[in-house]
Amino acid sequence: MKRIRLLLLLLFIPLGAFLLFLLFASIDDYTPDEISELAIRETPDILPDSSIFDLLIWNIGYAGLDASMDFFYDGGEMVRPNEHGVQENLEGIRTTLSAYRDYDFILLQEVDRNSKRSYRKNQVELITADFKGFNGHFGLNYDVAFVPIPLGEPMGKVESGLLSLSEYEAEKTERYSFPGNYSWPMKLFMLDRCFLVERFRLSSGKQLLVINTHNSAYDDGSLRKEQMSFLKNFLLEEYGKGNYIIAGGDWNQTPNGMKPELPSHVFDTISLTYVEKDFPSTEWTWAYDPNLPTNRRVAQPYKQDTSPTTVIDYFLLSPNIKALEVETRDVDFRFSDHQPVRLKAQLQF
Repeated sequence: MKRIRLLLLLLFIPLGAFLLFLLFASIDDYTPDEISELAIRETPDILPDSSIFDLLIWNIGYAGLDASMDFFYDGGEMVRPNEHGVQENLEGIRTTLSAYRDYDFILLQEVDRNSKRSYRKNQVELITADFKGFNGHFGLNYDVAFVPIPLGEPMGKVESGLLSLSEYEAEKTERYSFPGNYSWPMKLFMLDRCFLVERFRLSSGKQLLVINTHNSAYDDGSLRKEQMSFLKNFLLEEYGKGNYIIAGGDWNQTPNGMKPELPSHVFDTISLTYVEKDFPSTEWTWAYDPNLPTNRRVAQPYKQDTSPTTVIDYFLLSPNIKALEVETRDVDFRFSDHQPVRLKAQLQF
């Protein structure tokens, strides 16, 4: 009888600890509002109606997914580089970004602020400091006190999100929560997806909306579908007001109409997902570079000849904006599992 009691005790101690952990995680769960106001200005900059703008998007992979990395969530084994590796990646990311200090808008994803996986380096603060005179806004989309996977080397604390930098002062900057999430308890340890909207006043009285987005991955497609439906309604409503819209970021899906091939890389056709045709309506333009990949599958370290790659980072333009140039910068995935994409666009009046 004593042996049975001891066995029951040994069983219930870890079970109790696990239940207490889930209780803590549920209480601590990050639950942002549907719309969060990040900044509002009474005297914002007024931009000319005929402006030409330069933009850059880049998912920097929290300086932890360089070319030497595989990642456990993508079928690899590694969780993070050593601290020296993260520091080298971050320096490489900052050096790469320095070439775009004369750009109008810089839209970054997976920027850590206080995470174990990036050795708690405040990437938001460091990158913002590199762009002196720019206005920076940060929106959390991943705030978990302790991610318990993988069990052998848990990711631990994660605090990360989207960083939008602009040479101009917006009238208002807001964080919009995407609808939908994983079921409990998985939702406690996953991202709370969002997009950031910077609203700039134009001399015509209309607004230019610059949107920084990071849509879902690692789901069966239902979350992405729900998010895109929400975004579609938002875009059409804003365009209906006469506003101008540029949306850019990591969509985690390929633009509709792009052939599954790249001139110098292996195209990743595993779970290939396209944006629905004519999203959000026929007149809108997808601006992407079909010649180079923007993302690699992190199942193994990067090799150009064998690594599956794809295009999931690009821009969406409302019908009153024309893309003049769009180009992916080939940096061989040295510092991130994504590559930066630049756009030159002109407002049409």
